Amino acid sequence: MIGFFIALLSGALMSIQGVFNTQVTKTSSIWVASAFVQFTALLVCIACWFVTDRSSFAAIAKVEPKYMLLGGCIGAFITYTVIKSMEMLGPAKAVMLIVIAQIIVAYIIELLGLFGAEKQPLEWRKIGGMLLAIVGIIIFKWK
Repeated sequence: MIGFFIALLSGALMSIQGVFNTQVTKTSSIWVASAFVQFTALLVCIACWFVTDRSSFAAIAKVEPKYMLLGGCIGAFITYTVIKSMEMLGPAKAVMLIVIAQIIVAYIIELLGLFGAEKQPLEWRKIGGMLLAIVGIIIFKWK
């Protein structure tokens, strides 16, 4: 049950962060704002590591396959694309499309067992749920 609440908190924080970052770009630029976001995230992570974890950074060298280390690079583009989509579509529409894309891509990853995820069978009810979410976006956007 705690995972459910953590996921809800994650979604809420992502929405708030996207709005904050979009506002920051109005004074600076998108890449300055993105760099600042990533830098402050680094500082928070180092502080949290110092207070709670203290495991060795050398363990990073043992990660296999090595392409799994690209998460930070992907994070920079996530920050950029969230800012641009919120700027162009507004927070609600942008987040709805972002979430639908996340659901679809995550389900494809599960279906194919990509990136070390456990392979799952195709379930039509999940496809129906995704289609229902897409219909929800269309209704939400309908004027």
